[in-house]
Amino acid sequence: MIEISPLRPEDRAGWQPLAVGYNTFYERTYPAATYDTAWRRLMEGRELHGLAARLDGRMVGLTHYLFHPSVWYGHACYLADLYVDETARGHGAARALIEAVAAAARANGAERCYWQTRHDNARARLLYDKVAKHMGFIRYDYPMT
Repeated sequence: MIEISPLRPEDRAGWQPLAVGYNTFYERTYPAATYDTAWRRLMEGRELHGLAARLDGRMVGLTHYLFHPSVWYGHACYLADLYVDETARGHGAARALIEAVAAAARANGAERCYWQTRHDNARARLLYDKVAKHMGFIRYDYPMT
């Protein structure tokens, strides 16, 4: 059975490999200091929030999310990161994490809860197409450096 809970200080050792796995999937590599900063911000819980998925007591998934104002929607929730360890996929952890973020969004008065993924993330999109509506947007990132 999948258990979802907010990230706790003692989750750091379980969180780090999942966070690295998430970034590896998206072909990103970060130094240890980046993970230290992210963890600190998640533990502060002011801007960023995190949830853990546990299967038989073992942390197998994570999600990070944040709230922000929106011109047209008032208050929105952005599900920034979602990752489940390859060995634990198919047990409902990703769906449970999405539903937990949606519940947090409703509880915080968000009128919109959304996320994005790569177009070729076929396995995840099978789930996303069941729980949400694809709005057809294409994302661009302006090079800031």
